[in-house]
Parts: sequence; C-alpha cells; structure tokens
Amino acid sequence: MTTSQLIKDQKPGAARREGRPGIALAVIAACQLMVVLDATIVNIALPHIQDALKFSTTDLTWVVSAYTLTFGGLLLLGGRAGDILGRRRVFTAGILLFTFASLLGGLAQEPWQLLAARVLQGVGGAIASPTSLALITTTFPEGPERNRAFGVFAAVSAGGGAIGLLAGGMLTEWLDWRWVLFVNVPIGVLIAVLTPLYISESERHTGRFDIAGALTSTAGMASLVYGFIRAADEGWRDGLTIGSFAAAVVLLLSFAFIETRAKEPITPLRMFADRNRSGTYVIMLSLAAAMFGMFFYIVLFVQNVLDYTPIEAGLAFLPVTVVIALGAGLSQRFLPVLGPKPFMLVGSTLAVIGLFWQTLISSDSTYAGGVLGPMLVFGFGMGLNFVTLTITAVSGVAQHEAGAASGLLNATQQVGGSLGLSILTTVFGSASKDEAEKQLPQFMADGTAEQKAEFAKTHQLPAPWGHEVLAQGISTGFVAAAAMAVLALATAWLVIRVRKSDLEALAGTAGPGLG
Repeated sequence: MTTSQLIKDQKPGAARREGRPGIALAVIAACQLMVVLDATIVNIALPHIQDALKFSTTDLTWVVSAYTLTFGGLLLLGGRAGDILGRRRVFTAGILLFTFASLLGGLAQEPWQLLAARVLQGVGGAIASPTSLALITTTFPEGPERNRAFGVFAAVSAGGGAIGLLAGGMLTEWLDWRWVLFVNVPIGVLIAVLTPLYISESERHTGRFDIAGALTSTAGMASLVYGFIRAADEGWRDGLTIGSFAAAVVLLLSFAFIETRAKEPITPLRMFADRNRSGTYVIMLSLAAAMFGMFFYIVLFVQNVLDYTPIEAGLAFLPVTVVIALGAGLSQRFLPVLGPKPFMLVGSTLAVIGLFWQTLISSDSTYAGGVLGPMLVFGFGMGLNFVTLTITAVSGVAQHEAGAASGLLNATQQVGGSLGLSILTTVFGSASKDEAEKQLPQFMADGTAEQKAEFAKTHQLPAPWGHEVLAQGISTGFVAAAAMAVLALATAWLVIRVRKSDLEALAGTAGPGLG
C-alpha cells in the first residue's frame, strides 16, 4: 500500500504515525514539564531580571503574578476549549502561544514588555496544560496503560519545580537570564511539530464558552492583586489603590452573578456545596498563598544577602523538593486508611511552624539555620497536603465533573499564590520602608562618597544597610504568610468532616487518581 493510500484510509484527525504511545506520552509530558517548570525557572533569575530591567522589589512580583493569574484564571476555560474545539488542536495552539510568548519575554527591553509576555505565557499555559492531561484519556486505553501514563504525568508535574530551579540557575549563571525564557522556544516548536504525527484528535463535544465568567474572574483577581502591590508603594489612601480595590469588588461580584445565570459556567458553584470540598479549596488557597510568597522572597534573600550564585540558589532549594516528595508519598500510602483530616491537620501545623520560624530571619542568618530548617518543615507539611487535597477535591464527584473539580483546585492554587504574594509584598513594602528610614542616618554617616552618589540615583541602600532593609521586610512579610497557614489549619480543624463513606470513596480513588 502506498503512502497516499495510507493517508486516504486514515480517519479524520488521526495521528499520521499511530501506534507509538511512548512518543505520544513523551510529547504530552514535555508540554506539562515546560508549563510547570516555567513557574520556578524564572524565580531563580529574578534578581538578575530586577537589575537588567530596573524593577523595584514590589513591582518584581508581577513577573510571577502576571503568569500565575492568567494561568489560574483561564485554566478551566482552556479545558472547556479542548472539549469543544478538539483537544489536539487546542493543545497545539496553546503550545505555540506559550512558545511565542517565551520568545517575546526573552527579547524584552522594558519591564512592561516582559510582563506582557508573561501574561501571554499564562494564557498559553492555561490552554495547553488541562488539555494535555485530557489527551492521556483519549490516547491511552483505560486500565494499566492509562494508569502508567498518569503516573508519568504526575511525576513530571511533581519534579518540574526541582528541574526548573536547577535549570534556571545554570542558564542564568552560564548564559543569561533571558535564556530561562528562550529555552522554551526549541522545545515548544518540537512539541508542536510532533503532536499531529503521534497524537490523534479527540471527539468534539457541543457546549458553550463562559468567556464572561473567565474574564471577570481573572480581571477581578488582577485588580485585587494590583491594589495590594500598589498599596506597598503608594499607601492605602492612594487613588489608584482605592480604585483597584473597588474595581475588584465590582468584577468579582459580577463574576458570581454571571456564574449563577450561566447555562455552562466556567466555575460550577455547586462544587462548593460540599463542606469538605469547600474546605479543601480554602486550605489550598491559603497554603499556596504562603508558599508562593515564601519562595519569592527566599530567592531574593539567598542571592542578595547570602550572595549565592544562581546555581547555588537552585541547589539550595532542592532539599525542599525532596521532603515534599516524601510527604506526598507518605500521604498517598496511608490516606485510604486514615482519611484526609489527619494529614491536613499535621501538614498545616508544620506549615505554620515553618513559616513562624522564618519570621526570625535576619541579615545575620545562615543558610543552614535561617533558611533550610524552616523550609524543610514547611515543605514536608506541604507534601502531606498536596495529594490529600487533590483526592479530597474529587472524592464523591460525578465522573463527568471530576475534571472541573480538580481544575478548580489547580486554579485556586495559582490564583491563591498570586494573591498571597501581593499581600506579602504589601507587608514587605511597609516594613522595608520603615527599616530604610532607620538605616538611612547610619548610612549617611558611614557610607562612602561613591555609595552616596549611587544611592542618589537608585534610592536603594547598598550593603550592609540594604541587607538589613531586605531582611526586615522579609521577616515581617512571613508573619502574614504564617497567618495564611493558620487559616488553613483552622479550616482543616473546623470545616473538614469525614464519614465512613468518604473513606471508602477515597480508597477507590487513590490508586488511579494518582497513577
């Protein structure tokens, strides 16, 4: 049979080279790795981005939030698009947009250009990521083969953060910070080329896009985050600060109204009817809020105060990923026996302890005593919670709504991270300003003429006075992070209720769900 006859006999949308599931899985996993990795690979480069593009410390948070807000806000819409338009088509479109945005970000010469590229990356990630998971169900038959594929996908999702830390350190130190974005370009192009060769198109379903819901929720959260970050620089009485909070209230109320009226809402509000699921979302929101802020400011501390190189900074965070994996493995093994509440309580308690420990950080802190110890405690607590929250979120949900329940949990994590980082930034900004006023007289008395001339240009105190300012702002910000973890602990204690039927549901869900 000739090649033309083979193509003619293929079903519409079929992969050109069917029967190679290993390559198909590699393509899907590579997409997920790229999207997950992007959250941490950029973090290590933040101090270099700040110096190159002249970001203030508070405005620098937008490099993270611009991505996570759009990614989290449009995640459910991306999943819906795959169902309606065809998952392979949407997957490819998301990859290409993410790749193009990465190229633009690497070429950025001004802060606004980088932030615009990060927004586009978030949109591309929101389109590609949920579709990549769904493609596993259409590419692999139900049973051991699909479970193994889910296992690979979960391993990539869990390990992507660690890979990003190391890759970000190496690329920043050996090449340039721009390569943490450029590296996505060849990978994205390769994925886009291989997708139609090895992955078949899914069956398209009828449905509607809740664009109004997606846009009002994303814009509302962006306004809320902007309000907190603006308050850090200009104060609570600033007109734009007040206006952004007012806009956030209007947009989020509009979102709630739209969702109650929409025939196919982007966020099914009935998901919040179950107290265990609602409590799960609150816990994830609170812990993600604390975690994103913690990693952002610890990256600045180890590079700016401890004077670590980017590679050393990446290695400094690796022990945390190890204890997160240990905690996740422990909870996965014993969750069907003990149920979710003990893991939520212990995990949230450890998060509180780790974050309160980090409030003791100072310019004299060492890595071993002031950074590593509290991060390990916090990380193990997060590991206990990650698997527990994921399974509890989908427990008792109808099969056709499992995607919406887990997608909403992922969206909550991303949006919570952005919101938490903005709140920590507000506290950081206020505390660092107060400390700068205390350090200024000593600097004017002891600083050299060159240091004073540089300060007149940048308004940034040099070391050691600047180290005191940064450390004081960070330690005070961690008080807010600890308060967020306390909210998670209170929710786990007061809201989560587990019945015997819940344990049976968990026992049936734990294996396949986690691959």
